[in-house]
Amino acid sequence: MSDTPVFQTLHHICVVVRDIDKSVAYYESKEVGPWHDFPSLEAFKDDLQVPDPDAFLDLTYKYADLGNVQLQLCRPGKGESPQRDFLETHGEGVFHLGFSVPTCDAAEARAADLGLDVLLRGRRPDGSGFTYFDTADAGAGVVLQIRSANPSR
Repeated sequence: MSDTPVFQTLHHICVVVRDIDKSVAYYESKEVGPWHDFPSLEAFKDDLQVPDPDAFLDLTYKYADLGNVQLQLCRPGKGESPQRDFLETHGEGVFHLGFSVPTCDAAEARAADLGLDVLLRGRRPDGSGFTYFDTADAGAGVVLQIRSANPSR
């Protein structure tokens, strides 16, 4: 078991929204941006543990790199997803905090040692990817996520 803390390097804050174009326009009017389309989620399709893979692939994300953190907007598509459930239950708001880790598998194992259960998980063929933990109702108020970058990017 590693003693390296998992949730130390904040990478992004993700806000679930109903109308992503309206949200981007609002943030741009307040000088938050520029906004970019998120890369395709198709790279995860071969190693994806989510309730509904089609719903996951139908999520629309946009992001803005700010000076100290990335801000993400997520619009759920059709189908069953935790993002859709959050939007329908809570309305628009912060869905998760994303933390950078060197490797997802090692950080996921450390999180398991801390008693955290996996909510969603995806890996690219090179081992990079993400894991969302089931923390929203356990006291964190939001989902905690880890992510490791694609080494080729």
